[in-house]
Amino acid sequence: METEVKKKNEMWEWSKALLIAFGLAAIIRFFLFTPIVVDGESMMPTLEHGDRMIVNKIGYTVGEPDRFDIIVFHAPEQKDYIKRIIGLPGDHVAYEDDQLYINGEAVEEPYLDIYKQGITGTLTEDFVLEDVTGERIVPDGSVFVMGDNRRASKDSRHIGLVPTEEVIGDTSFVFWPLPEAGIVK
Repeated sequence: METEVKKKNEMWEWSKALLIAFGLAAIIRFFLFTPIVVDGESMMPTLEHGDRMIVNKIGYTVGEPDRFDIIVFHAPEQKDYIKRIIGLPGDHVAYEDDQLYINGEAVEEPYLDIYKQGITGTLTEDFVLEDVTGERIVPDGSVFVMGDNRRASKDSRHIGLVPTEEVIGDTSFVFWPLPEAGIVK
């Protein structure tokens, strides 16, 4: 009789522990962090198709986005995109001769250096913000994003500015495949 009670108590304790573990996992995934799989080649060579990453969902609820953050956001096609923030609110964005200009000042993009070495011609075609978005500057509550693979990226040049309320979070950690695991910039 006593061993039967002990078995029931032990089962109850294990059940409670599992329920708590699943509950915590659900809370963490829904509110704090979530995994995402890179789909496509728009962020190459920084991110490869099939890379698995962790999205930090709380970063922008307590802080502001920074230029060159890699973010995940809800795109107009009912799909989540991964892109890099190029323009912040108040910025005028332009490209000329493969050089990024923010508010008229040349800005370096070291994450593109490897990619530029392997191509002929320019990686990023010339444009000014007003020609691709209709806005002179990035308005409050929006960001201008681009993929690192500029020739094959559907980004703010095509879908327009990204409202910050559509941003799920930022990401900088690849956890799979293991040889690629680590922080990306």
